[in-house]
Amino acid sequence: MAHFGIRPAKAYGVATPAIRAIAKDLRGQPASAPALWSTGVLEARILATMIADPFQTPEAEVERWVHEFDCWGVCDAACVCMLWKTPFAWRKVREWSRREPEYERRAAFALLAALAVHDKQATDKRFLSALRLIKKAATDDRNFVKKAVNWALRQIGKRNPELRGAAIKLAEELAASGSRAARWIGHDALRELRAKAAQC
Repeated sequence: MAHFGIRPAKAYGVATPAIRAIAKDLRGQPASAPALWSTGVLEARILATMIADPFQTPEAEVERWVHEFDCWGVCDAACVCMLWKTPFAWRKVREWSRREPEYERRAAFALLAALAVHDKQATDKRFLSALRLIKKAATDDRNFVKKAVNWALRQIGKRNPELRGAAIKLAEELAASGSRAARWIGHDALRELRAKAAQC
């Protein structure tokens, strides 16, 4: 885990398939999620994100989780498994993108990436607006922030041809930026988005 930049406060080394199997057994017990989270153990926290009810989990509880993110693995699991389904997901993208702590800001863009993949009802207008958040955060050179910003940009660009064009335009702008982080985001996104465009 350390090799991949996952350094939680506590972890047992349980494999993800085993956690998913436990989650399947506990899916009808979402009330257990806060207690699992409170253990501070990596696997328990990932399990909490898998069984929590996104429509019943209070916003204050979600904020507690985000304040306590201690590695990208838990952050991303929360965004991909559960947070994108919450009724306040889009608002949290905007709010968290303005936060200073590394994993809280990462959460904004990991959540945006999850919404780009899973929220089939979201309009193109929402994602075009979100590109402004990506542009603003692209100069943040912290590793786990810039990778999430890049992830969100690529996922938006893969939704449809119109968004792909807008994402490529922004990626080109970032690639020509004076910011090292923005240049990396732009060049990396362009490789995937241009390859996707060539396939269509």
